Amino acid sequence: MSETATRVGVGRRNFLVTSASLILGLTLAGKNAAAGGSPLTIVRGGDASPDLFIELRPDETVAITCHRSEMGQQIWTAMAQIIAEELEADWDRVRIVQAVGHPRYGDQNTDGSRSVRYNFHRLRVAGGALRTMLERAAAKRWKVAPSSCRAVLGKVTHPATKRSLSYGELAADARAQPIPAEGEIVLKKRADWRYIAKPVKSLTVPRIVRGEGTFGMDVQLPNMLVAVIARPPQVFGKLKSVDDSQTKQVSGVVETVTLDTPKPPAHFQPLGGVAVVARNTWAAIQGREMLELKWEEGPSANYDSETFAQELMAKVRKPGEVRRRRGDVAAALERAAETVAAEYYVPHLVHSPIEPPVATAKWDGDEVTCWACVQAPQAARKAVARACEIPEDNVTINVTWLGGGFGRKSKPDFVAEAALVARAVQAPVKLVWTREDELKHGYYHAVSAQRLEAGLDSEGRCVAFLHRTAFPVIGSTFEAGADQPSWGELRLGASDTPFAVPNLQLETGRADAHLRIGWLRSVANIYHAFAVQSFVAELAHAAGRDPKDYLLELIGPPRHVDPNDEGAEYDNYGSSIVEHPIDTARLAAVTTTAATMADWGRPLPKGHGLGIAAHRSFAAYVATVVEVAVDEAGRLTIVGVWSAMDAGTVVNTNHAHSQLEGGTLFGLSNALYGQITAKQGIVEQQNFPAWRVMRMNEAPRHMETTIIASDAPPGGVGEPPTPPAAPALTNAIFAACGLRVRRLPIFGPDRRDRLAVEGAKQ
Repeated sequence: MSETATRVGVGRRNFLVTSASLILGLTLAGKNAAAGGSPLTIVRGGDASPDLFIELRPDETVAITCHRSEMGQQIWTAMAQIIAEELEADWDRVRIVQAVGHPRYGDQNTDGSRSVRYNFHRLRVAGGALRTMLERAAAKRWKVAPSSCRAVLGKVTHPATKRSLSYGELAADARAQPIPAEGEIVLKKRADWRYIAKPVKSLTVPRIVRGEGTFGMDVQLPNMLVAVIARPPQVFGKLKSVDDSQTKQVSGVVETVTLDTPKPPAHFQPLGGVAVVARNTWAAIQGREMLELKWEEGPSANYDSETFAQELMAKVRKPGEVRRRRGDVAAALERAAETVAAEYYVPHLVHSPIEPPVATAKWDGDEVTCWACVQAPQAARKAVARACEIPEDNVTINVTWLGGGFGRKSKPDFVAEAALVARAVQAPVKLVWTREDELKHGYYHAVSAQRLEAGLDSEGRCVAFLHRTAFPVIGSTFEAGADQPSWGELRLGASDTPFAVPNLQLETGRADAHLRIGWLRSVANIYHAFAVQSFVAELAHAAGRDPKDYLLELIGPPRHVDPNDEGAEYDNYGSSIVEHPIDTARLAAVTTTAATMADWGRPLPKGHGLGIAAHRSFAAYVATVVEVAVDEAGRLTIVGVWSAMDAGTVVNTNHAHSQLEGGTLFGLSNALYGQITAKQGIVEQQNFPAWRVMRMNEAPRHMETTIIASDAPPGGVGEPPTPPAAPALTNAIFAACGLRVRRLPIFGPDRRDRLAVEGAKQ
């Protein structure tokens, strides 16, 4: 793609816009296409052909294409580190560009903590392949053996004759070289890494600070209009009538567009309603306020989230479908010296990224180009094609930076909305979701009820462990009537419980969905880890044991656990169970490390308590200790948080520490305040502060993180910190004041800033 650009003024910044994409994102790479085909189209992780990811530019810069979305997790920097490492590029000359959505890149869905986990080997091979081609090109020019040439920091040298050529000087010759087969590429030894596993400075943070980055809301096109949509109050509600006469009198409003009502299942379809199109955002919002609308109720008009919570709890009090079995739990419970049971509840949650969904669309005949803050550009491509009934090849998705995502922006209904409205008005349109839209019409993290039962022997050891879980499933968004938890959801903290208990059983109940259910950072790990790790602390209390010691006893001796051996269908987050085993030694190690960091067992002031939780998710291990203080009035202070993570090989240690901090705070915030409720099928939360997030003065007074060095393959980093945060917090509250929190959020609408400590006893 040509980089010729037009500068368009947009107030606080100027941004470069091309005819088909922002300058921050090129289309498919391909400027280094080598002679012949590529033998690297199928390697572990996908196509590793260097021309897909790397461009050597005449000015000696190395442009590296990132095919995943940048949303603050620093994937631009991590992807560049991996390629630059094997390419032996000079980091000061590395530039990053964003890929469009295209199948050739393989999986571009930036969720599941898999960007590095899935692409680490593949990107190393791509960088190593081009390095090999450069060395061979230099050898040919000098008429020496390729093995006598060495690429170092953007140059190929011939030590014997002290000759050297820069990558820019060799670029044309390298293009003429055939791409080597994977077996011909010698990847660097770990001891020789200069970028991987190092705290390399971010490629994005300086640009953000300088106001240079392009987020979805920043996109500007000539003659662009802005639209907002009045959507049905309930999912699958229908528009009965609309009077837009007052709307059209609002200064700046251009016209209104009625969108079709989708048919179940929801998938990534727009919800329908009426779009107000205007010359600016304010006019569009004011025009929407003036619409007179009448709606036909949707099928979930009777949905009441509190009633549903009671129904869910009733389900887990009865035997469910057995999904994993070890030994005979029923018999062991009957023989146990003591039995313990507890029930847990987690409400609907919503993503609430700082930047709500926004997308811009421009039509050219029957082809549409979109600019959007999406986590899954290929899914967006499909959604737009489906909504507009055009071929996918007619859709181009340019990915901007994301002002947070957390899973919401992998659901591209908002991009399809932009394309539909732009086609209707025959002008470029930026489709904007307000915060109210994001809270009222999003995809919600599933509400969950869980019951756990355990049998203890005469010495307090756990001999039986029963876990029942019920929640509306993500599959309901894609298949009408789906109500059975999938193996993919159960692997998230339920079917993979690693405890060394002789009798263990997992059961599930069915549940209907009444809202659009979608994944949110850590997905079902949030409620499964909350229940399991809270219950561990309850068992420790029943046995009269230290919670940390009891957790380590349950984790048991070093071993690898495979749930498939006990009737589960476990896919291990899409990774090999051999390469990424469930390793209890690593789980125990992070538990011990976090406890040591917090000086577990030290004397505490009155009203203080320590809580601990540990969890494996996305092939990584995280343990968190929380210290709280609770005064006599029930005021809660989070005094300190100590977290340890073993994520295998970590590409950038600085950013891993940031993710560990951020993911933990995300979990704490949801535990304190996160809750979406509904009455008559309508979400009750309209905006902040009805949807509360942790404020700066409520954050931990002290926060410390440790990344455990490991030679294991890369695991996830972005999502694993979240699950242990909530149970560590609630376990600490119990230790401080005797209040056992089994239902989240800790602070509901009726008790915003006080714990119900009255009558609480240890």
